[in-house]
Amino acid sequence: MYILNVRAHYDSAHFLRSYKGKCERLHGHRYEVEAGLAFEQLGEGGMAYDFTDAKLHLRAIADSLDHENLNDLPPFAEMETSAENQARYIFEELRRRMGAEGEHVLYVRVWETPNQWAQYSEKTLFF
Repeated sequence: MYILNVRAHYDSAHFLRSYKGKCERLHGHRYEVEAGLAFEQLGEGGMAYDFTDAKLHLRAIADSLDHENLNDLPPFAEMETSAENQARYIFEELRRRMGAEGEHVLYVRVWETPNQWAQYSEKTLFF
């Protein structure tokens, strides 16, 4: 299996509605997001998928979140803005944007700080 990884970032504010502590107040992060794509076969040119296309899709999603208060955006109007929920939202949105190739999205990982991240996948992963 071939696994490709692309990264993007976005700077956003948010607050956690159901959390008691400092994160219940409005604050910001420079989020790093990475997406892993898995392929069994290589295509033309010896590539599984074009990195440029994968980055364009992920960057478009990151741009829609950049310099926003995540709590004000429709996907998070009712859902907590946790890194876990952001990872799932980006995973689902990336699959949708990629069309038929979206089935190859293996995981999305959202880094909230350089030392902590949350990941969403529909499969159990060990790496």
